[in-house]
Amino acid sequence: MGVGAFGRNHARVYHKLARETGSVRLEGVVDENSLRREAIAREFGCRAFRSIDELTAEGKVQAASVAVPTVHHLSVARQLIEAGIDVLIEKPLASSLAEADELIAAVSQRGRIAQVGHLERFNPAVRATMPLITKPMFFEVHRLSVFTPRSLDVDVVLDLMIHDLDAVLSFVDSPVREIRAAGLPILSNKVDIANTRIEFESGCIANFTASRVSTERVRKLRFFQPRQYISIDYGRQEVLVFTVGGNAGLPSANPEIKVSRPEIRPEEPLHAEIRAFLEAVGTRGKAVIPLEDGRRALAVALEVLEQIQSHRDHVNLAG
Repeated sequence: MGVGAFGRNHARVYHKLARETGSVRLEGVVDENSLRREAIAREFGCRAFRSIDELTAEGKVQAASVAVPTVHHLSVARQLIEAGIDVLIEKPLASSLAEADELIAAVSQRGRIAQVGHLERFNPAVRATMPLITKPMFFEVHRLSVFTPRSLDVDVVLDLMIHDLDAVLSFVDSPVREIRAAGLPILSNKVDIANTRIEFESGCIANFTASRVSTERVRKLRFFQPRQYISIDYGRQEVLVFTVGGNAGLPSANPEIKVSRPEIRPEEPLHAEIRAFLEAVGTRGKAVIPLEDGRRALAVALEVLEQIQSHRDHVNLAG
């Protein structure tokens, strides 16, 4: 549903999986823009539908991606779910927690498979890091991007930072104790740059910086846990592990610190995400990232935005 900038990527990956597996077929795309849907349909050899009703009329579609603006996630996904279709919903899950709860209820009532598109959890570097987690105590996360007119319907927290909020929440697995945040609109009427400090009940501290007005593109997450420092470069799909007192590893300046690189099998995260979704659809198994995880990340992101507004009010900043 929706073949704008990111929706087109979904169509591309479904088309690629169809060629790779032979067990998947891209039936069609839906978009309110006739020129756009016709162009994407020609590009990937599928049909162009004017509406969800038209898409579902023949009963051929089993699963669909929802890549429309966030404010339409609930209405579009609910219509698909009620038609008996499994859904992959792009992040953020919804515009509010109430809408997220409606989606969770609809999925439960209809017995559908539903997954949230938190892409970085499918990044090979993140997947390689998960088995290394012991007791993370401090995170430093940066996600910087150059300005584009894409996704200006939401603040940078819901556009970019939510990727890292979701990743850190899955790493730490502890309730949030306190959130502090500051942010500013720069080139839009939404928050374009934000900094957040989150303290967890476990004692872990995580600092996040997200910007869509940077002169460079940076996507890095670093964290410390007892006797270890781990650095993830999302873009390069690389992980470096620095271990104090390790027995083997790459040469380092300090002989007491061993450096290692976990083996990583490169894969486009969106390819891995959609492949996992379709596997869950085929086996009727649990989605890798269920809607409850999407709600958890959304709840934290919305609290970050509340704290940003509170900070702006405190310092008498207009807007």
